[in-house]
Amino acid sequence: MDMDPTVSTRREESDEAKAVNMLKVLPVDCIAKVLSLTTPADACRTSLVSTSFKSVAESNAVWDCFVPPESDYLFSNSSSSSPSSLPISSKKELFLHLCHHPLLIHDGKLSLSLEKKSGKKCYMLSPKDLIIVWIDTPAYWRWTSLPHTRFPEVAELIKVCWLEIRGRINTCILSPATLYAAYLVFKTTTGSYGFESQPIEVEVGLVGGEIHKQTVYLDAYGGRRLRYQIVPRRIGVFNRPLRRIPGLQAPQPQPKENEELNGPKYPKERVDGWLEIELGEFFNRSGKDNGELEMSVLEVNGGNWKGGLIVQGIEIRPKP
Repeated sequence: MDMDPTVSTRREESDEAKAVNMLKVLPVDCIAKVLSLTTPADACRTSLVSTSFKSVAESNAVWDCFVPPESDYLFSNSSSSSPSSLPISSKKELFLHLCHHPLLIHDGKLSLSLEKKSGKKCYMLSPKDLIIVWIDTPAYWRWTSLPHTRFPEVAELIKVCWLEIRGRINTCILSPATLYAAYLVFKTTTGSYGFESQPIEVEVGLVGGEIHKQTVYLDAYGGRRLRYQIVPRRIGVFNRPLRRIPGLQAPQPQPKENEELNGPKYPKERVDGWLEIELGEFFNRSGKDNGELEMSVLEVNGGNWKGGLIVQGIEIRPKP
């Protein structure tokens, strides 16, 4: 015999109320400790349970555990504004500030931000912190300033036939037990050339350890060309629209099957308007090992000239 759904709903609501009442008898410090062992997203959800839970879930005791312990030191040695000069009155506000406003550290060559859901650390290496072959040759590369970038200067490729970009970051500053992915963050100029159908070799791995290699493409429009079929112009009766011929329909743009998983990898547009291409993954286990993670972007075999690439940096962030 089926149970009345209204009875089931009332029973669930009653169980939830009992659970809330049981938690209410716990000391505030105990609840705060429990919440600090969860995630920022869980703490935000808990604050919606009741007004009493809201005060605990938004307390400094909880959010202090989500803010990196070295944040005060980093702010004091950063070119970014310090918390004292910002309208920040709680640890939760400081956490949210670090989610939306990356902190420039290491003489402005590295940015630190936090992932909003998990609180994990995200970094971006600026071009000044990367090894770029021929970067000091004005005929090949130049430094320029653009709006909506994290760093005062970005690197613009004028022309090279040997493209080599490398970056390293110490794994001890990454969040432990976290799967990270590295991304080249860039733009292309209106006059960019040499990247059409040109495979680029990318690598990610620990220095002295196993290196993961794959091939990607930096042509921002390459993925679109693959997704859409170009139908040649027809002559005579076949020049009519296909919808007029019984049994035929005009072809619709469709992504190729399993293209995202098995097909060529092309750049994707970010919410900030830049492009990014994934270089590879790395699982950071303990966070205490003093190893170096190296990422590289290489095109040294084609021999063709290429230009019109603007590099903002290499970003290392937790992978969903």
